[in-house]
Amino acid sequence: MERRTIEPRPGWQQTVEAQGLVYPLTRYPDGSLRPYWDESAYYVFSLPEVEALEETVEELHAMCLAAAAHIVEHDRFADLGITDPRLVRLVAESWRRRAELPSLYGRFDLCYDGSGPAKLLEYNADTPTSLVEAAGPQWFWMEERFPDADQWNSLHERLVDAWRRQAPLLPPGPLHFAHSDGDELGEDLMTVAYLRETARQAGIDTEALSVEEIGWDRLSGRFVDDRLRFIRSCFKLYPWEWLTTDRFGPRVLDTLDNGGSTGTTCWIEPAWKMLLSNKALLAILWELYPGHPHLLASHLDGPRELAGPGGPGYASKPLLGREGAGVELHGPGSAAETRDEPCCYQELAPLPDFDGNRVVLGAWVVESEAAGLGIRESAGPVTDEYARFLPHVIL
Repeated sequence: MERRTIEPRPGWQQTVEAQGLVYPLTRYPDGSLRPYWDESAYYVFSLPEVEALEETVEELHAMCLAAAAHIVEHDRFADLGITDPRLVRLVAESWRRRAELPSLYGRFDLCYDGSGPAKLLEYNADTPTSLVEAAGPQWFWMEERFPDADQWNSLHERLVDAWRRQAPLLPPGPLHFAHSDGDELGEDLMTVAYLRETARQAGIDTEALSVEEIGWDRLSGRFVDDRLRFIRSCFKLYPWEWLTTDRFGPRVLDTLDNGGSTGTTCWIEPAWKMLLSNKALLAILWELYPGHPHLLASHLDGPRELAGPGGPGYASKPLLGREGAGVELHGPGSAAETRDEPCCYQELAPLPDFDGNRVVLGAWVVESEAAGLGIRESAGPVTDEYARFLPHVIL
């Protein structure tokens, strides 16, 4: 694994915008605009490195499924902050019926510098983004700049194939694709539009709308779209913890509670993904696989041995935080501190530093197979909303 600099292509911004990346710049607090898509550098991997990472990702995915089974079997929902008895029952039912429910993709965030085993930082299994840039623009960049190289990137083909395999699980009628109007950058909109296109290429009839446009028909007890058509299936780039607590949250549970009757809505990702998109999963994984080479020590009740003299330090992470929100870092030897909100206390793993750039690997899974890689860099120790996306090649 190596970081190399390169001159950006003339007109790169217009090029990637035309490829669907309509958010190539990030606005910083001082009002300046700086590249989010950053092709002034790229990362190089060897084929053996990528093959080892693929094995790691698929092993981690299998371990996460085993942890989800453990949560359901041993009623560990409270550790995830899921305490509503009805929601507990419905998530458990969703897990038991998972073979009947479409489930598409997820993204592992890994700490890796080319030496030693990759370490799991977290699993974004419900509403992962940075998909558009990983699947399309970085592939086209490679074809233009390094036509004889390769890339860890079979995302598009695997997504289309996954939709084709799972189409028989969908109820009759169009599959709706929903994003939130609260998305100011266009990232959620384009992620959903891209996934809709992969479904369309698989032969699935689709429709698009925003989450805010979804309505409720009291007479039929059904969700309806902006044309008052029943929503029998819906891919939503909208977290389950929001969906179940919004104004229409009880109606969402109602549609899950009907057990296959005419009022049921098939939501993608399914409700059991709540078990994987929660950072309490990290502590449960460490319980089940203590000392595993791809895991970092993690606890729910405090930093334990991670703090104090001789301790490696720790990161405290809210169970449902996104894009680094709420993450607090405590260096080696720091005193043990617990927070009022439920958190996961994870062994500190400083992100690899390449010429002052802190890098995290986003490794994609489609269904249960490793499917591609996206790389983000940040200037600080936490990958946040100001991170940059860089392409990669296999040489």
